Amino acid sequence: MLSFSNRAFQYGDGAFTTIRVSRGHLQLWPLHWQRLALSARRLGLAAVDQQQVYQQALAAISADEQVLKILLCRGAGGRGYGTTGCQGTEVFCWTAVLPDYQSWQQQGVSVGLAAMQLSVQPLLAGLKHCSRLETILLKREVEQSDCDELLAGDSQGLLVEASAANVCLFIDGEWVTPELPNAGVAGVMRQCLLDLGWCQQARLGVGDAHRASAMLLTNSLMPAVPVRQYQQTQLDLARSQALAQRLVHYLQNH
Repeated sequence: MLSFSNRAFQYGDGAFTTIRVSRGHLQLWPLHWQRLALSARRLGLAAVDQQQVYQQALAAISADEQVLKILLCRGAGGRGYGTTGCQGTEVFCWTAVLPDYQSWQQQGVSVGLAAMQLSVQPLLAGLKHCSRLETILLKREVEQSDCDELLAGDSQGLLVEASAANVCLFIDGEWVTPELPNAGVAGVMRQCLLDLGWCQQARLGVGDAHRASAMLLTNSLMPAVPVRQYQQTQLDLARSQALAQRLVHYLQNH
């Protein structure tokens, strides 16, 4: 049970990852663990055993196809924001119904540009930490817009991500995804594409999105959704669908 003194509840002092359970297995587990371990080190959480977390996650699975979330937090202890006296890292796992992205995958989505700018904090860049207020505000802007999703830049003008996905853009004959030096979440599906060599990192400004002839959104649950339109520009849907299908095929066979 989560106590009111838990620091994830009080301050967002922790990190999490959202995993797709596919055929009863944790899809891309090594990449999820890699990011969890990095988050724990960066936040100064006490080390946890990978095998122990993995077994706890497996025990939480209740269906062949679903969402599983793992949250690491500093637990109770300390006074105010101070961490002295905190009693190790606590691990929580729970599941949810897998969202249906079928219509998005088949028809593509419309994407705009958010007015909101993400703050610059290199120490947290790339992490999926529990302090998600910026993401909540960004998602509210999406909900109040006429678009399915919005891209956001940081306060220095660099392109970062969508509200709930990373973005890949086809620019000058290659797929690129924004570097994340200042803000954003380094998603596991983004990392999968980078590891496969199907996409490269590039430092992109917000304006570079207009140079893209095709665009793809990725996260661990989608796993890939093509973009049919960015602002008022129609994009090459077939090209992004081809990359999405290639990624799905790879995931089905690994």
